[in-house]
Amino acid sequence: MTAALSHDSVAAGRRTPHLPLIMMYHSVGVRPYDPHNLAVTPERFEEQMATLSRRGLRGVSVAELLAARAAGSARGLIGLTFDDGYTDVVENALPILQRFGFSGTFYVLAGRIGGANEWDEGTPWPLVDETGIRRWADAGFEVGSHGTMHTALAGAAPEVLRSEVADSREKLSEIIGKPPSGYCYAYGSMDAAARTAVAEAGYDYGCAVVSRLSLGRHALPRIWIGQVHTSKHILKMLYTYRLHRRISGRNAL
Repeated sequence: MTAALSHDSVAAGRRTPHLPLIMMYHSVGVRPYDPHNLAVTPERFEEQMATLSRRGLRGVSVAELLAARAAGSARGLIGLTFDDGYTDVVENALPILQRFGFSGTFYVLAGRIGGANEWDEGTPWPLVDETGIRRWADAGFEVGSHGTMHTALAGAAPEVLRSEVADSREKLSEIIGKPPSGYCYAYGSMDAAARTAVAEAGYDYGCAVVSRLSLGRHALPRIWIGQVHTSKHILKMLYTYRLHRRISGRNAL
């Protein structure tokens, strides 16, 4: 679930239009009660992916996007991320991504595998079990950590940081057979200590929330995508992103 970043994050941020474009999803399913606008229906999700494909773009994991940027070959690539680890992402989003030749990053809560999103009000939404995590990984897609219990990290005690950051990485390593390279902050909540903990735990990068802030590789900004985003909205977002990159003197998508 999205939320404002800590004061530390906002104070340090600055406009950086040349950042990679990373889209942030949560649930891909039909949710009668969705107060935080976290769900996208499979039909709308397929429409959004088709829009990217028609523009000659390809959705990829954050790890692939960053590797391509380092190699100078990221043109036409957009990062796709899915927070919280909802079961319907594997059931609904995975086959759609495969049909388009896309991939993405699935950020899982290591302490709630097979559980539910108990941090939110309303009817619980089921979270992926180990079989679902392996199904995603076996498709060649990236699995990252979303922490252990979906805990805000800004101002967290050292033992909480250790559990949410390092321990979650170790648990997911046991499931997918290798340490995850990416971390995603629950609620987008973080501070300098949290970013340091993520880096020291061995994560190659971290994902934040707010789309106009840059705090380095361990706090990459993303753009929220929801049910309200039609093809028209997606195209407008792409146009705005290209315009900002052109103004900043960078190559467009």
